[in-house]
Amino acid sequence: MPRRLGDLEDAVMTRVWEWNRPVTVREVLEDLQKERSIAYTTVMTVLDNLHQKGWVRREAEGRAYRYEAVSTRAAYAAALMNEAWSASDNPAAALVAFFGMMSPEQRHALRDAVRMVQVDEPAEDPEQPAQETEESTPAEEPAAEAAPQGADEAGPAEGDEPGANATGKGR
Repeated sequence: MPRRLGDLEDAVMTRVWEWNRPVTVREVLEDLQKERSIAYTTVMTVLDNLHQKGWVRREAEGRAYRYEAVSTRAAYAAALMNEAWSASDNPAAALVAFFGMMSPEQRHALRDAVRMVQVDEPAEDPEQPAQETEESTPAEEPAAEAAPQGADEAGPAEGDEPGANATGKGR
């Protein structure tokens, strides 16, 4: 599992991720110097440490190196979230608390992500939808037909707080 990057490591990796190409110590240094006073050797050491930790790969170019990210910032963020979630003694409660901290924009992004993942997953049990259909009342059927495809599977409806049912706050 990845360890959270330090502030300077994060500042360096941010540039590597944003530029999305192999970078030199000099390029990163010049960009960082717009915000703070920093030495060439400091940036060189940080990039070398990131290389040794497996965050960047490097290729020699003359007497220097060009550094390139091994994975995306999104993959880094996902790994950190997974590590934090896995450390919880109550993962469901941790998720509910996390969802409660999210902005409306983040909740919308979460709903979109869940929909994308569910499109890739096969149906759980072919027998179960038939049972649900038999149990549903005529009043429930039109609402299900009016909903966008997959909306009932993607989590809270627009405007609902994620995890509302898990906390006892019914809809």
